[in-house]
Amino acid sequence: MTGAASVAGSDAAAAGAHDVLTLGETMVALRGSGPLKLGGTLDVSVAGAESNVAIGLSRLGHTVRWAGAVGADEAGELVLRTLRAEGVDVTAATRDADAPTGLILFEPRLPEVTRVHYYRAGSAGSRLAPEAVEAAFATGPAPRVLHLTGITPALGPSAARACRRALHLAREHGTQVCLDVNFRSRLWSPKDAATELRAWIPYVDVLIASDDELPLCLPSRAGSGDVLTEKTLDVPPEKTLLDLGVREVVVKLGADGATAHTAEGTLRSPAREVRAVDAVGAGDAFVAGYLSALLDGADPAGRLDRAVTTGAFAVASHGDWEGAPTRAELGLLGAGPGTVVR
Repeated sequence: MTGAASVAGSDAAAAGAHDVLTLGETMVALRGSGPLKLGGTLDVSVAGAESNVAIGLSRLGHTVRWAGAVGADEAGELVLRTLRAEGVDVTAATRDADAPTGLILFEPRLPEVTRVHYYRAGSAGSRLAPEAVEAAFATGPAPRVLHLTGITPALGPSAARACRRALHLAREHGTQVCLDVNFRSRLWSPKDAATELRAWIPYVDVLIASDDELPLCLPSRAGSGDVLTEKTLDVPPEKTLLDLGVREVVVKLGADGATAHTAEGTLRSPAREVRAVDAVGAGDAFVAGYLSALLDGADPAGRLDRAVTTGAFAVASHGDWEGAPTRAELGLLGAGPGTVVR
C-alpha cells in the first residue's frame, strides 16, 4: 500500500500482551435528524464493527489493539482520537496518504426504520495491507484472541489479504480466532462471501453468526461452489461446523436471545428485556460481551449471559458503541424501573 505510515503513540498497553487484536474499517459516522434530502442536523461520531467490539472490550477492562487503516485526513484523526479516548491501542494502525477515511450516513426514515448510506469505495480501510497485520503481531507478545469479521475481506483485495495473513499469524502464535460472519449484501454476494469464509473455517475457534449466515461457512456439495440453505442441509449447520473443528458456534437470534453450541452440547439464553431505542451495534456489543467472558474463563452459560447483557445495553442506547457498559455497570439491567443509583 503506497503512501501508508504507521501511527505513533504512547499507549501503555503497546509494550505488553494484548487480550485481543482486531482489524477492519472504522468510518466517520454522521447521524441525521430526519430524511437527508430535507437537510437538518447531523451528529458526528465514528463506527465500525471491529472497533465497536474493541471499545466494548476496553470498557470491560480488557486490553485491545486495533490495526485498521485511516486516511491522512481530519476524519482519520477523529477515528484515532476516539479509539484512544476509549482506551484502545492504535499504535498498529496506519494512515494512508492516498485514500480517504470512509464515511457512513444514518438516516432515520421512520420511527423503527433507519437507512444506512456508505461512502467507502476506495477508502483507506479497503486498502489495509498485510504488512500492517504483521507489524501488529511483531510488536510485543501475541494477542490471546484475534477477532475478525466478514466485512473486512469484502472491502477489497488488499483487505482480504490482510485478513488471511492475520489468520496464518494467529495459527503460528497460538492465538485463538473469533469470526463474526457479519454478512453485508451491499459489499459482496453470498457466493463470494462463502468462497472466502469457507477457507477461513480451519483457523476459527469461535464462530459467531445469525442463523441465516451459518450456511455461508459450510462446504458446498461436490465442489459446486453453491451456497447451501437451511432447506438443503442434511444436518444442522452448527454440528457440521463443530465437526470441521470450530470449537464454539454461537448463533445470534436477536430478540429471541442466542445459542452456543460446543462438543458438550447446546445452551440457549433468552434476550434481556429492555426498552429498545436503537438496534445498531447490538451484534458487536454481543460479541464484546462473549469474548470478555471467554477471556475471563467463564463457562459457555456465563459467556452467553454476558453477551446478551452487553447486547441489551446497545439496544437500549443510541449509537454504534456509545451505550457499551463498563464492568461495574453490567448489573444495572437488574434494577427495577425508576431506579436511581446514588
